[in-house]
Amino acid sequence: MYRLYGGKPTRSLMVEMVMAEGGLDYEECFVDIGSGEEKSAEFLAINPAGWVPALITPEGEVLYETPAINLYLAERHGLTQLVPVPGDPLRARFLCAHAYLTGELEHALKRYWYPETFGAGDTDADAIRTTARRQVAERLAVIDGRLRARGPYHLGERYSLADLTLAYWVTSVEEIEPERRFPALARCCEAVYARPCLAPLFARLREWNREFREG
Repeated sequence: MYRLYGGKPTRSLMVEMVMAEGGLDYEECFVDIGSGEEKSAEFLAINPAGWVPALITPEGEVLYETPAINLYLAERHGLTQLVPVPGDPLRARFLCAHAYLTGELEHALKRYWYPETFGAGDTDADAIRTTARRQVAERLAVIDGRLRARGPYHLGERYSLADLTLAYWVTSVEEIEPERRFPALARCCEAVYARPCLAPLFARLREWNREFREG
């Protein structure tokens, strides 16, 4: 059985969403981010980078970096509803979409959520967040345009991990008003939220985000 190390609010929940899509069994191991448990000697022995999520496979291999974990799970367990296999005509489009989400949108979101870690302390935080907010909106606009042209999903009529990843991140930027500004993107996300295996996990994510904002 897999062991998944995570905490809140972290991307470990995105890995749980992939597990839910595949009906995969796993043991959830909570890491208390608020108390710095991810930097403890015990956890650093699992992932020396001190980040969650971390996944230990049944064979004992330790995986980290959420996009890598999710691709690994999808390909190992034949979750072709999430990731087109090599040779599939839609694989190239999937890889481009997934890379844009994890490399461009996620990077901008990190600067938006944690601006103090990208400048000289709190003095730069407001300026960094303002710039990051604009960058997030620009990237969402690009995604919205692609979904208008080829939607309702990134792969047309075919749902994939790219759509799950997009929906995960959009829950953290409700103040940017994606439903009003990016209707094609919003429709894609609503379809993902409605998936029976994911609905309770997205409810938990929204609660985590609310606690983070109020915290």
